[in-house]
Amino acid sequence: MSWFESFVLGLVQGLTEFLPISSSAHLRLTAAFAGWHDPGAAFTAISQIGTEAAVLIYFRKDIARIVSAWFRSLTDKEMRGDHDAQMGWLVIVGSIPIGVLGITLKDQIEGPFRDLRLIATTLIVMGIVLGIADRLAARDEAGGKHRAVKERKTLKDLGIRDGLIYGFCQAMALIPGVSRSGATISGGLLMGYTRESAARYSFLLAIPAVLASGAYELKDVGEGHVSWGPTIFATIVAFFVGYAVIAWFMKFITTKSFMPFVIYRVALGILLFILISAGVLSPHAGESAG
Repeated sequence: MSWFESFVLGLVQGLTEFLPISSSAHLRLTAAFAGWHDPGAAFTAISQIGTEAAVLIYFRKDIARIVSAWFRSLTDKEMRGDHDAQMGWLVIVGSIPIGVLGITLKDQIEGPFRDLRLIATTLIVMGIVLGIADRLAARDEAGGKHRAVKERKTLKDLGIRDGLIYGFCQAMALIPGVSRSGATISGGLLMGYTRESAARYSFLLAIPAVLASGAYELKDVGEGHVSWGPTIFATIVAFFVGYAVIAWFMKFITTKSFMPFVIYRVALGILLFILISAGVLSPHAGESAG
């Protein structure tokens, strides 16, 4: 992998990680369209550490409060009813599905799941799911002529059941094209949470999964065409770009609909199917050399 490739891929990772359009799919597609080798699951997981570092800094006050309350709750029974302490446990519980499935499906994640036909399918299907979830949220928030405004849940209403459902939604992102934020936000909206609450928990829930995945894949750097230098460079680029994106996205979702992302996902998925059917793009482009 050249330095230019690592810069472009780091830029793509930072731009797409927090948007509900799938960063792993866009890394895979960028390489395929450019005629580069597939960067692979290891590069993707490690570059995500950069964007997750942006989450740690952006939500640093929330994270420090949750971690502090969680540790105190281990010895102080009175703290166990504290919302922040409970959030610590809920992040742990919600991380179990992706941890178990990530290890179980490792070979599929690095192989069959990177087929561009599967990515096109997940882009379209999950785009439609996000669209439905967004419309339901908008209907509750706006009410109607014969329908009162419905109050949606916040993170204070989050319990173990919903935390696990969020966790299984996040685990779906092991398939490129699903989108970690898109799946968890869709799940949250369908369960009746506000856009801001669904996005906030989605980003907090991703921290242990992304950091653990990145650390686990460190051993594979240097194998094949991906080396340490370009990987670290891409991770740094992803951090700076990702921080700017997350700041924008948290403001965007408080007043705007997810429909632009829905349209983009469906259109990109359809375009992929057309290019593959026409023989312009191979569903396994770059895999053999990667």
